[in-house]
Amino acid sequence: MSTGSSAVSLAVPAVPAAPAGSGAALKRSTHRAGRRQRLVSLLLVAPLLLYGAVFFLLPLAMMIHRAVDNPEVREALPRTAQVLADWQSAAGSLPGDPAFAALAADMAQAQGTRAIGELGRRMNYEISGYRTLVMKTARRAGTDAPAATDARAWLLEGDPRWGEAAYWSALRRAATPYTGRYLLAALDMAVDDDGGIVRAEPDQRIYLDILWRTLSIAGAVTLACLLLGYPLAALLVKAPKPIAFAIMLAVLLPFWTSLLARTTAWIVVLQENGLVNALLQAIGVVNQPLALIFNATGLYIVMVHILLPFAVLPIYNSLKSIPPHLMRASSSLGAHPVRGFLHVYLPLSLPGVAAGGLLTFIVAAGYYITPSLVGSAREQMLGYFVAFYANNTVNWGMASALGLMLLACVMAVYLVAASTLGVKQLAGIK
Repeated sequence: MSTGSSAVSLAVPAVPAAPAGSGAALKRSTHRAGRRQRLVSLLLVAPLLLYGAVFFLLPLAMMIHRAVDNPEVREALPRTAQVLADWQSAAGSLPGDPAFAALAADMAQAQGTRAIGELGRRMNYEISGYRTLVMKTARRAGTDAPAATDARAWLLEGDPRWGEAAYWSALRRAATPYTGRYLLAALDMAVDDDGGIVRAEPDQRIYLDILWRTLSIAGAVTLACLLLGYPLAALLVKAPKPIAFAIMLAVLLPFWTSLLARTTAWIVVLQENGLVNALLQAIGVVNQPLALIFNATGLYIVMVHILLPFAVLPIYNSLKSIPPHLMRASSSLGAHPVRGFLHVYLPLSLPGVAAGGLLTFIVAAGYYITPSLVGSAREQMLGYFVAFYANNTVNWGMASALGLMLLACVMAVYLVAASTLGVKQLAGIK
């Protein structure tokens, strides 16, 4: 009997040859399956994409369009706008007779319509008192429209301001389809009669200060929320379950009540005869009631309370993911608890701190109701002026320009945070 390996023979069944073309068929089948999977994935996310397009991108595009749109003069004075488009204005010069004739004819036609009111409002942004000139001329044109050859004399007889080049230059600037006036005004700048960009008049330079005030308040509130929220989030992680549940309930409670109700409740608590002043006087800390509301103190107290959950929850989520044995290992190696916190715990929790800080800052920068109710005139933020232009003066161009300025600042802060920590870290998916 042979024991050599050569004597052992294994019978390997023969593998049947694949039929010709089966590889290509398998490849096509795999490709079709992948395409169906991608189509199903696309259909599943389609509602979210549609929602984002309709409720985020479309309003954003409309806001950008409103910030540069300039329709009032072209709608009320179409012939005048056409004539002035070819007018090369020089210092102190007036347009020719066709411009006067077109203006008189357009005024007569637009008299009594909504367009003439919009025209007066728009031109008043260029020169104070222009609205009076427009309405006065339109009323006169409705009852005593001149012939085309007498339009210049008729307009100058009605109001000598039609003989000033500044009024015609302003009308020409406002007759263009798009304007950068609102965006420049939001940056405390303006366009002069020669078309150059200059700084706005001193009494009109207010928006950069308001923007700085808005960002300062948002930054201070964010810092206070982080300083208060970090130990609170750490306590949530370390505390026994019943205590942690009670703390979490207290943190989430503001989300379950109306913002207006919370703000009004703080007015009751912080007023001169409120609970806080009564308590301070009762224990002898103060003799006179403190001014805790309708000023910066009240604004910061209320905003920090309302926005604290936006800082606590991301930090809590970050701290909860840190393995507890890391601090024990640090301690066993001889590190002081403070050193262990600074070199182990804090660095690992920074993504949550950054996410909470960014979320709190973005929400705080756009606040409107709370500063309006608990702050004074000196604490009004940019959101108040956006609402003022949108609701009171119906100046959508200025409201949109201020909104874009605030959006640009928030995006700049977000880009700095994203470039420093990464988008996935901020989103909490890494």
